[in-house]
Amino acid sequence: MLAGKEERAEWWLLPFRIPGTCLELVHDVEKEKETHSYLSKEEIKEKVHKYNLAVTDKLKMTLNSNGIYTGFIKVQMELCKPPQTSPNSGKLSPSSNGCMNTLHISSTNTVGEVIEALLKKFLVTESPAKFALYKRCHREDQVYACKLSDREHPLYLRLVAGPRTDTLSFVLREHEIGEWEAFSLPELQNFLRILDKEEDEQLQNLKRRYTAYRQKLEEALREVWKPD
Repeated sequence: MLAGKEERAEWWLLPFRIPGTCLELVHDVEKEKETHSYLSKEEIKEKVHKYNLAVTDKLKMTLNSNGIYTGFIKVQMELCKPPQTSPNSGKLSPSSNGCMNTLHISSTNTVGEVIEALLKKFLVTESPAKFALYKRCHREDQVYACKLSDREHPLYLRLVAGPRTDTLSFVLREHEIGEWEAFSLPELQNFLRILDKEEDEQLQNLKRRYTAYRQKLEEALREVWKPD
């Protein structure tokens, strides 16, 4: 299956560094390699069966005899500015942040095709190359937004992750937008938690350094004032 190729995804993280005594916020891109294993028809059948058992909104997957499966994905629109649409299209603007769209797709559909389908649904005239599809993952108490390659297969990712959107969700964003506008509120809150943790660690390290320095200074003073 096409969904079994190795793809390289960009994980948007914000590590925080404090060089010397200056607190610095560093925006970095960490690359993580994901291996999409080939699945046999039996493995696909088993996963589809387990997926459908876990579905709570009736949006189940259907497995065809050729091993190709179809199903639904939900994509949240997080666009900073209204895209250009056809005049008098009568379509609701996809720029409404938080707007959730449900698409019925196949396991063979790529990210690029999903973006095109979304733009076609709203009669958006702008080039699909201006947009990117992200997957948002929750790990423990942290949120990560991963930009997907155009060759990724969203339904495969949905199948592997299961139907729960709090584990994996999809977001449509512009390709070239401001540094902070590229992140959702939960992601920004996560960055603040990381910053608070880093700040506390650096403060504790600084206190330990000065406590040790003070002790050595006091020992030196006692040696100087020691009676003969």
